[in-house]
Amino acid sequence: MNAPASVALPRRIIVAISGASGAVYGARLLQVMQPMPGIETHLVVSGAGWRNLEHELDMDRAEVEALADQVHDVRNVGASIASGSFQCAGMVIAPCSMRTLAAVAHGLSDNLLTRAADVVLKERRRLVMLVRESPLHLVHLRNMVTVTEMGAIVCPPMPAFYLRPTSVGDIVDYCVGRALDLLDVPHGLAPRWEGLALAQQDAGSQP
Repeated sequence: MNAPASVALPRRIIVAISGASGAVYGARLLQVMQPMPGIETHLVVSGAGWRNLEHELDMDRAEVEALADQVHDVRNVGASIASGSFQCAGMVIAPCSMRTLAAVAHGLSDNLLTRAADVVLKERRRLVMLVRESPLHLVHLRNMVTVTEMGAIVCPPMPAFYLRPTSVGDIVDYCVGRALDLLDVPHGLAPRWEGLALAQQDAGSQP
């Protein structure tokens, strides 16, 4: 009896949008990955995340959901992405609120978003967290250390001004591009830094 032929699965990426300001990062991630062949996006949005999408971007639920391949209700802790048997390439929380950061840091799987993040960590998969807050107090910092020790990547959406952005869109695309880099998803959202030539007057100087 012949063994069944192996079927190539799409690279599944979980995109979570929590209640921090910066809903544009999650929406832009979905927009960029939507036409990519071989990528399957799974979306989960917190209640505050939905409010921010409407307030900051004037996007209603239907518009956002249309950008994802599959959408999961944040209250449904029995969804596919809540199980370690769900094979995925990684998860990005964009933006990541301090409340969500704290829940992940303490293993508090009280909704599907935090449960999915907990599963990604326990399965030793890639979790990228675009944390959004400023300034930071000690517990914020300690929670970032904790999730880093657990295997997550804390990636605050910091613009790279050396690329000379000329619009808010440029800044957003750079930050989204960095998240995609960390998930090993190829993109052309922003130019790559190619270095600067050593200035002539500095060529002979000591460091």
